[in-house]
Amino acid sequence: MTVVKDNWEIKGPATHTHIEDRVLTKDAMSFLAELHKKFNGRRLELLGERKKRQELINNHQLPNFLKDTADIRKDDWKVAECPADLLDRRVEITGPVEKKMMINAFNSGANVFMADFEDALSPTWINVLEGQANLQDAITRKLAFVSSEGKEYKLKDQIATLVVRPRGWHLNEEHFHVEGAPISASLFDFGLFFFHNAHQLLERKSGPYFYLPKMESHLEARLWNDVFNFAQDYLKIARGTIRATILIETILAAFEMDEILYELRDHAAGLNAGRWDYIFSIIKKMSRNRNFIFPNRSLVTMSVPFMDAYCRLMVETCHRRGAHAMGGMAAFIPSRKDAEINNSAIAKVKEDKERETERGFDGTWVAHPDLVPIAREVFDNALGKRPNQKDKPLTNLTVTADQILGTHIEGGKITKSGITSNISVALQYIESWLRGQGAAAINNLMEDAATAEISRAQLWQWIRLSAITDEDEMVTLTLYKTIKEEQLETLTKGGAGHFKEAGEILDELINNESFIEFLTIPAYAVLNRLHG
Repeated sequence: MTVVKDNWEIKGPATHTHIEDRVLTKDAMSFLAELHKKFNGRRLELLGERKKRQELINNHQLPNFLKDTADIRKDDWKVAECPADLLDRRVEITGPVEKKMMINAFNSGANVFMADFEDALSPTWINVLEGQANLQDAITRKLAFVSSEGKEYKLKDQIATLVVRPRGWHLNEEHFHVEGAPISASLFDFGLFFFHNAHQLLERKSGPYFYLPKMESHLEARLWNDVFNFAQDYLKIARGTIRATILIETILAAFEMDEILYELRDHAAGLNAGRWDYIFSIIKKMSRNRNFIFPNRSLVTMSVPFMDAYCRLMVETCHRRGAHAMGGMAAFIPSRKDAEINNSAIAKVKEDKERETERGFDGTWVAHPDLVPIAREVFDNALGKRPNQKDKPLTNLTVTADQILGTHIEGGKITKSGITSNISVALQYIESWLRGQGAAAINNLMEDAATAEISRAQLWQWIRLSAITDEDEMVTLTLYKTIKEEQLETLTKGGAGHFKEAGEILDELINNESFIEFLTIPAYAVLNRLHG
């Protein structure tokens, strides 16, 4: 399907469901075109700045707190007052914008549902459009689903507050072009949701709320703030109506928490500890530095010193500024068939959430409805009837750059089984993503793009830096290829799926002498070839 209007062009395949008539209206497309013309140039400049900062890191100039913004860190300022329906966020559930999963998330008993266009969604054209239509139906309480077995799913009277996560600044939406160039996926996801739903949300005593992913600097936050102001003016909505929670999931953003909140202070609701992407970011940014070789993925937990420092800095920063500090994802999936697996998952989630309440977090994330009561019990015990613990006295701690960058893990090892696990998880996740499924249950964990990124980033780094396993074997391309072929043989015994393409993508990521920024970039081209 190609539709050309004025200066914009829809290049996506026809869905045969008439969703385009609801989502891709002429007025909405004109709004997207204005967003692109006004902000895409700055976006591309900022992506160029990312490359320059990476070159500095490659030349052994490690990240640090910015000298030029010291006054912002020292000054006494606060973010805007929190809206009523975001005041209590003790349990948030996340998931893709797919009908059944959305209904289960809305009905889960969580305070907030983060509807995800990013790491948990495979961005086929139909997935993206159906996601936007599903959000419209959810807001008007029309969202419903009937399974192939005839089971009906519908929204309860009391549902979680909706927050939407658009894709990151680095991604394009190749199916919508303005003046011959693809639009930013961030602007596409944000723009469609905001244009169609902002007024409806306000009528329902809520608002257009967002999670912002993968930023690397306060200048990128400034761009989002300018986008928000333009969008609110365009729809004649008061500035400050939009509220955004920012995921601190890059090592560079960790050094600019104050500055990011400051840039978005009229729209900021809080910060979130995007732990998996954060770990990936450190590996990626430091991938050529032998001082940053990580052990097996399973050993990089929230209790290790550098992750603890990251969390302590986040809580102190947020509470000093009147913002919510949101804890990270519990990726464990309970098993309704295996009591041992189930009990282990529950124990790990409870331990993780207790650590977060002790650190001072105001809420947390889970990936599965069965984990909502567990997380809620922990936060109820800590908070009582208080909506959050922003009133908890500040400790005035000083977290240093050395603590944030001190990634050594005592007793951490690289093992052949760890290498095998990384290869297996990467292959299974990429294959799932190519099938249009962006959140995949693998080995009783909910894997999304962030966790798969850790797996392939470690493989690339271990090979390039000639890491030695605990079995005294060097990690090489030859070893990778041998294990990969063994895993492909095991995974393809059923004969179905896109494992051939997944293997080719993983080879491209691992064999390339330059670190490819995001696996979703080469995978997106294959996705479009498979799905149109």
